[in-house]
Amino acid sequence: MSEAALRRAMVRTARMLDASGLNRGTSGNVGARTGSGLLVTPTGVPAGKLAPGDIVALDWDGRARAGQKRPSSEWRIHRDVLAARPDVGAVVHAHPLFATALACQRRAIPAFHYMVAVAGGASIRCARYATFGTQALSDNVLAALRDRRACLMANHGMVAAGADLDRALALAIEVESLAAQYWHALQIGKPKLLAPAEMRRVLAKFASYGQR
Repeated sequence: MSEAALRRAMVRTARMLDASGLNRGTSGNVGARTGSGLLVTPTGVPAGKLAPGDIVALDWDGRARAGQKRPSSEWRIHRDVLAARPDVGAVVHAHPLFATALACQRRAIPAFHYMVAVAGGASIRCARYATFGTQALSDNVLAALRDRRACLMANHGMVAAGADLDRALALAIEVESLAAQYWHALQIGKPKLLAPAEMRRVLAKFASYGQR
């Protein structure tokens, strides 16, 4: 995909995060890998007013091209995840209602439902808290994403990663759906969790799931 096409796709993704209810206002951000670095949405620009030319190009040291808008305050998360994970081509960060509510309780999402495995493991971890926009927060997110494609962020929100923008967005939507289901299950009582052996079977089946 050319950089121009990727910029347009990032604008669409940011708007779809809003349309899906995962973000509101200027919260959340989107990042994607390029041949020479990464693209990140700018800070403080609502998705509805975002244009392809507003997307910020960064090198792997976090330096932006001259004359651009300032990047999202969470650019380090995008940079660090993309640098550490060759399987990841795009990252979305959002503040959806149920995932954020669980994150404010510093709860992971355990194996209450087999679809938890869609994020790559038997649970969806909650990253430790750190101030937004800091390297400490990025480090915590990267640790929570070890062998995973999504995590919650304590007192903050969630992150989802995928091979491309479509898959990162789809995973973010799925994680929020799981967070809502888990929250509702907790209102009834303590959910019955699937055994580790069953989650291993589910993960093995997911490895060949879908069209090839």
